[in-house]
Amino acid sequence: MLHPGDAISARRRTIYILLLGALTALGPFTIDLYLPAFPLLESDFQTTAAAIQLTLTGTMIGFAIGQLVVGPLSDKVGRRIPLISVTALHVLASVAAALAPDFILLGTARVFMGIGAAAGGVVAMAIVRDLFGGRRLVVMLSRLALVSGVAPVVAPLLGSALLAVMDWRGIFVVLACYGGAMLVCGLFLIPETLPKERRQDRGSTTVLQRYKSVFSDRVFIGVLVIGGMTFSGLFSYLSASSFLFQQTHGLNAQQYGWLFAANSVGLVIGVQAASRLAARFGPQWVLAFSTSALLLSGLAIILTDQLGLGLWGTVIPLFVFMTSCGFTFPCVQVLALDRHGKAAGTAASVLGACNNGVAAIISPVVFLVAGSGDVTATTMASVMVGCAVLGILSLWLIVRPRTVGMLNP
Repeated sequence: MLHPGDAISARRRTIYILLLGALTALGPFTIDLYLPAFPLLESDFQTTAAAIQLTLTGTMIGFAIGQLVVGPLSDKVGRRIPLISVTALHVLASVAAALAPDFILLGTARVFMGIGAAAGGVVAMAIVRDLFGGRRLVVMLSRLALVSGVAPVVAPLLGSALLAVMDWRGIFVVLACYGGAMLVCGLFLIPETLPKERRQDRGSTTVLQRYKSVFSDRVFIGVLVIGGMTFSGLFSYLSASSFLFQQTHGLNAQQYGWLFAANSVGLVIGVQAASRLAARFGPQWVLAFSTSALLLSGLAIILTDQLGLGLWGTVIPLFVFMTSCGFTFPCVQVLALDRHGKAAGTAASVLGACNNGVAAIISPVVFLVAGSGDVTATTMASVMVGCAVLGILSLWLIVRPRTVGMLNP
C-alpha cells in the first residue's frame, strides 16, 4: 500500500468525492450564483456595470487571500480547524450581503464571502493529496476539477432560477444556507487526514519552508501560470457574459442560465476525457493540446463576431473554449500537487490563489477594452486570446513537457 487512500473502499471513496465536491463547489457558487442579478444590482444601486463587476473582483481577491492563509495553516494545524473556522465566516458574510443597505457594504461583504469560501477547495485538494498518489490521484482530482469547472457554469443557471422566485437578496440567503450545510459537514462528517507526525516533517515545519518548496519547482511555477491564465480566460467570459448575452443579444435571465447549462456539457466532456488521457499519456501532453485549443477557439469567437454571425457564431466556439478549460484544469492540479505531498495544502492554496487573484485582475480588462461602449464578443475574446497565448508560452518555455516524467501507477 503506497498511500492511505489505497485501503479505502470504493463506497467510501464515493462519499469522499460527494463531500469534497460540495466543499469545492462552495467557492464557485459564492462567486457566480449572483451573476444573472448584475443588471438588477446595477438598477437597484443606481450605479454602472463596471462598478457592479468590481463586487465580483472583490470576491475573487478575497478568495485568493483566504486560500493563501488557509493552505499553509492546514499544513501546520491539520485540515479541519481552518475549514470549520473560515466556513463560519462565509455564513456570517453571506447574511451581511443579504442585508446590505448600500453598494459599499455589499462590496465589503462580498470580499469576506470570498475569504470564507476559500477553505473548501484548498482543504478538499489537500485531503485528496493526503490520501492518494499517482494515477489514482489523477482520477480523484479529476472529479474535483469536474466540480470546480462545472460549478461556475451551472451556478448562473441556478441563480436565474432563483431570481424567478426571489429577489437578488434571496440568493445570498441561499449561499448562507449552503455555507451552513458545509459547516455541519466539516464538524461531523469530514475526518482529519493529516496526522500530527506529518505536520512536523522536516522541510515543511514553517510557512516559509513550505512556500520555498513549491516556488523552487520549475514545473509548479509553469503550471501555476497556465492555471491562472486559463481561469482568467474563463472569468473574462463569466464577468462579461451577463451583459453580453442579456443586453447585447437580448436574452432574459432564464435563457441566459440555459446557455450556461449548455456550456457545462463541454466542461464535463473535457474533464472526463482529461482524466483518462492524462493517466495514459501524461498531463503535460494533454495541456499541449488544450492550451492550443483555447487559443484557436478564442480567435474563432473574434472572427465570427467580426463577420456578424450573431449569437450562434459566438456560442459554438465558446463551447469549444469551455471544453478546452475542462481538459486543462485537472492536468494543472495533478502536475502541481503530485510533486508536493508534504506541502499539499500550501501547493493547493498557491494554485487557487493564483487562479482567482490573477483572474480578478485580468477579467475587468474586458470592460476597459469596451470603454464607454457595450461589451461585445470581440472585446471579451480578445482577453481570452491573450490569456491563452501566455499559457502556451508558459507550457513550452517553463514547464517544458519533454522534461516532465510520467505519473507513477
